[in-house]
Amino acid sequence: MMMGNHVSSYEEQLVREIHETPKEYWPNLLQLIRLFRESVILKPAEASFRQGWQEAMTGQTYPVSELWEGIDAE
Repeated sequence: MMMGNHVSSYEEQLVREIHETPKEYWPNLLQLIRLFRESVILKPAEASFRQGWQEAMTGQTYPVSELWEGIDAE
């Protein structure tokens, strides 16, 4: 199977799933898809640094002790 056919197959499956989803849920589905895309696509380093810097400057930080909660590190 060629790569183009494989992508086309996924596209067909996505379209089928969308059409099988009741239309009143489409806004939520669209939001999920956008959030997913944003979570898997890496931002350029400069954009990531700017976001981190902005979060640090506005106090959107956590103490290191909280970051390690729930992690079983020895």
